[in-house]
Amino acid sequence: MKYLSLLPLLLMGLFSQAQDTGIKGQLQDESDGAVIFANVALYSSTDSSLVKVESSNELGIFQIVGIAPGNYFLKATYVGMPDLTQSNIELINDELLDLGVLTFTTTSTELEAVTVTAQRAMVEVKPDRTVFNVQGTINSVGSDAISLLRMAPGVTVDNNDNISVLGRNGVLLYVDGKRLPLTGQELSNFLSNLPAEQIDRIDIISNPGAKYEAEGNAGIIDIRLKRDKSHGANGSVSSTYSKGRHARYNLNGSGNFRNKRVNVFGNVGLYDNTFYNDMDFNSTQNGIQLVERNRGINEGDGYNFRAGLDYFIGKNQTVGVLLGGGNFNGNNTLNNRLTLAQESMPDQIDSVLVANNDDNRENDQYTVNLNYRFDNRKQSLNIDLDYGGYRNETRRIQPNSYFDATGQTLLTEIINFYDTPTDIDIYTFTVDYEQDLLGGRLSLGTKLSRVASDNSFLVYDRIGGEDTFNDSLSNIFNYDENVYAGYISYTKQLSKKWSLAVGLRAEQTDATGDLQAFRDDLQEPPVDLNYLSWFPNAGLTWQVAQMHSLAINYGRRINRPDYNVLNPFNNQLNQLSFEKGNPFLSPEIVNNFEIGYTYAYRYNFKLAYSKTTDQITRLIAPSDEDPRANFITWENLDEQTVISANISAPVEIKKWWNAYINVSASRLDNQARYPDGGVVDLQAFTYSFYQQHTFTLPKGFKGEISGYFAGPGIWGGVFEYESNWSLNLGLQRKFLQDQLNVRVSANDIFFQAGWDGVSRFNGLESFGSGRFDSRRVSLSLSYNFGNQNVKSRRRKTGMEAEAGRVSG
Repeated sequence: MKYLSLLPLLLMGLFSQAQDTGIKGQLQDESDGAVIFANVALYSSTDSSLVKVESSNELGIFQIVGIAPGNYFLKATYVGMPDLTQSNIELINDELLDLGVLTFTTTSTELEAVTVTAQRAMVEVKPDRTVFNVQGTINSVGSDAISLLRMAPGVTVDNNDNISVLGRNGVLLYVDGKRLPLTGQELSNFLSNLPAEQIDRIDIISNPGAKYEAEGNAGIIDIRLKRDKSHGANGSVSSTYSKGRHARYNLNGSGNFRNKRVNVFGNVGLYDNTFYNDMDFNSTQNGIQLVERNRGINEGDGYNFRAGLDYFIGKNQTVGVLLGGGNFNGNNTLNNRLTLAQESMPDQIDSVLVANNDDNRENDQYTVNLNYRFDNRKQSLNIDLDYGGYRNETRRIQPNSYFDATGQTLLTEIINFYDTPTDIDIYTFTVDYEQDLLGGRLSLGTKLSRVASDNSFLVYDRIGGEDTFNDSLSNIFNYDENVYAGYISYTKQLSKKWSLAVGLRAEQTDATGDLQAFRDDLQEPPVDLNYLSWFPNAGLTWQVAQMHSLAINYGRRINRPDYNVLNPFNNQLNQLSFEKGNPFLSPEIVNNFEIGYTYAYRYNFKLAYSKTTDQITRLIAPSDEDPRANFITWENLDEQTVISANISAPVEIKKWWNAYINVSASRLDNQARYPDGGVVDLQAFTYSFYQQHTFTLPKGFKGEISGYFAGPGIWGGVFEYESNWSLNLGLQRKFLQDQLNVRVSANDIFFQAGWDGVSRFNGLESFGSGRFDSRRVSLSLSYNFGNQNVKSRRRKTGMEAEAGRVSG
């Protein structure tokens, strides 16, 4: 066998005897290990055009022959490593130039005035995050942010659009490094109306360090929007039309201008979407059977924008301003029908309740960021001052009509009108400082944040066309929160094989929730929260041998209750189903441990363990006041334990056929006992499999086949769901010197992405199922113009953590 390993060297010697004009060399990492199967591209120095691409073999050796004499530069790329570049390559006739050993280092070489376009791996596993590269994938066409998250490795989205990572709940959503200040239905609306065409990549940070906010048990998901890339001006326009049961379309435009002193950039998107959401439940409680059918139609249109200016004071200093905002107008119609019968005689219907909700929403949001940054490589200082305003108006009409068993004769009718505006203001001030110290890097910083949330819940009884204020169901809930944070962290390369990262963050929380009822007998005492929390983290990386590395990480995090789940008043879905918040929720605390193994810088395995105390979860239980009614509320579990594993692997099957495979599995254990006798003792093993295959086809076409299969598992505290899956197809072709990109896709072609499951808690057993507008065909056109290498400064703002718990 050892002689077989010499075969590539022998072949290379034979090639050299041919005296073809070309180059050869060997790729290694910093540990002198061979970098195998790396992409090696040769470009003309005259016009930066691609000349030829080859791959390194199992010894890291590459050879490119049959090249005309001239001047060239080379670029080698490998998943998980910085790009390697070699310039000033001059070839003469009949020479095989030996470049020797080329080493991938931790810092990449930058070439001035060179344009290089490379195909990114769909998933990259880096030391501190997993990167899901969305831009360029055909099957993302006509999709949206929430659908892309369903495809992301290690990410699960439940039937209420709640997001978890590696089986853990409590994920923070960011956009371009800035905390997304929405939760609940408003978050779902935002993600559903954020076109995939605006998204470049999704960063999944399952165990953030001390520099990041301690909020979010499962870590951070950062949705990075497309940005432009050197001096000059450019722009792009794109449009997508998507048809399922209903149609969606969007129009997006972006532009960028940059010179040595200033960079101006912006983008705007318009959208108009319609989609359906069907849910059915068959429940039993207190000897009563309730069969509920929900048919929802969601219609919405709006816009979003982002504009910024950076001014370069000098080589090391930049000041900037960033403005963002958007508007959403929507109408949600939910036809709710509930039949009631005795559990012992389910076929003998007692009565029928019809509650057809009509919901009108208008959401406005706007943010302002002022930024100063100094960076001379050895030291850096970043200062952010942020303000965000969020105005949500919701008006809902809900008639509750009782019919006899035939559903034809009206017995009684009660009509309610809800006016529930929410105003939220967020202010943050952030300072981050870094400098080289004792052969490593020291980071420290502070953050001050204030959130003021005013929530009105006004209910009216509509009688004879006139609205009468209902003081027993109405309230005003104001929530003010101040968080004072500071952190220190240190990273160091201990040796050629070992590196260390440690950090500590402290956060002082001072919050008050004030409920103002309109009747004295319904008044609740204010909620006062005042606590200091410490959040250590540590990470150790070991380069075991060439092509083999291990990483061990630990972190402690917190998840504060969202503002909307603290309000204790009832929000009626119909007269027999309502939801209410819990002002006595405790913040949940989680300890996360992760071990990661990487082979050949591209095959990744991660094993994770987390234990959460006071896990905040959504529960459904029978009402104490009406044996027919049930309510949704929020409670703390005693503890939740999750053990999970994840494997990801990019595979080149043929030169024209590349695949990516991701497999996740987890075991979850929920435990809780409540004073009223409610018990949660539930365990589940779940798994998911995601794959994408990309094919280079004749005539310039590119094809994709992608899909996932998710096994059974648990959502929230007690909802046990069954397996579901989806298969997608896509085709792409570029025209006009690659400036015009045409893509067509078909998603969930077998219509299996819906959900089915059962919830059992405290005497209520409910079987449910849901289907949504997942089966769609989409057509997308995008056109790029100008210099496509204009690069705007990518920066995150200071308002990141507290805003994400805003409710609508």
